[in-house]
Amino acid sequence: MEHDVVSKFDLESPEMADFVNNLDPINAIAERSPGFIWRLQDESGDATCIEVEDAPDIIVNMSVWENLDVLKNFMFKTDHIDFLKRKKEWFVSMGEDSYVLWYVPEGHIPTLAEAMEKLEYLRRNGESPQAFSLKSRYTPQDLI
Repeated sequence: MEHDVVSKFDLESPEMADFVNNLDPINAIAERSPGFIWRLQDESGDATCIEVEDAPDIIVNMSVWENLDVLKNFMFKTDHIDFLKRKKEWFVSMGEDSYVLWYVPEGHIPTLAEAMEKLEYLRRNGESPQAFSLKSRYTPQDLI
């Protein structure tokens, strides 16, 4: 999954404190969750400093999960849901798809460039087995 959002405020601002202060705890929940495989992070364990296309106001969240069901369980049935409900406090709606899901071969760790290509593919072509959203139920078999 690749997700990018535009923050309303600088990450060091008081308005972003609840979001920033909970990154480590929420990431720890993800890493302990059944089905979690990998997440994008820098040397400090964070991904908020990783820039996309020289756009410092975009925050990237990218992770690999065993399947869509375990991802949804983490997103909607852990403390993560509390922060999803508050996303409008911290982030601007992009007016277009801001995240993309796709299946990767076992053992493959996707790159940020690959993720951006998938997001652009979704924006141009809509939902397909190659790039989709949480609304779809494509399976790896749909790629065959």
